[in-house]
Amino acid sequence: MSIAKAFLALLSERPMNGNQLRNEFEARTGATWPLNIGQAYTTLQRLERDSMVMATDDSDSATFTLTDAGAAAIASWWQTPVTRPHPARDELAIKLTLAVTTPGVDVSAVVQVQRIESMRTLHEYTALKMNAGAEPERDLAWRLLLESLIFQTEAEIRWLDHVEASVLRAAAERPKETPRAVDAPAELQHVSRP
Repeated sequence: MSIAKAFLALLSERPMNGNQLRNEFEARTGATWPLNIGQAYTTLQRLERDSMVMATDDSDSATFTLTDAGAAAIASWWQTPVTRPHPARDELAIKLTLAVTTPGVDVSAVVQVQRIESMRTLHEYTALKMNAGAEPERDLAWRLLLESLIFQTEAEIRWLDHVEASVLRAAAERPKETPRAVDAPAELQHVSRP
């Protein structure tokens, strides 16, 4: 996710300093993606350099406002779909693709360990959704975020089931090894058979 775009969206509501932006970002995303204050100010410096925001003064508590270029950039962001030209490096996908190609790895055991963790995570997200707060606008944003995480986790569990079924199917389709004819030892090869 682009922190810069998130900051532009937040600044389109009102001027804020770096700490306020960080706190607002975390509040709106349910602290799902924690942001350290250094990252917040580095992002603001880049936005200022690119003329997207303007600081009211040079102090550490400078308030930032959106410029016309920043307002145009955020308006464009709202109208542009999020594209995924390159798949993100998914550690689980990498782990399982390596597991199925590495001799001696019990892929079903790897899948089962992950399934248990994914189910635990799914229960955690579901419990958070059930206990969502009472602020209507923030509650809706938080619920939508949690639902996104729930759907992603459910999809991961379905994919794990698919991986396990594919591995079992591949094992069943693998031809059984037939015993090879064993050549007679060299000293017996010259003996004629009756």
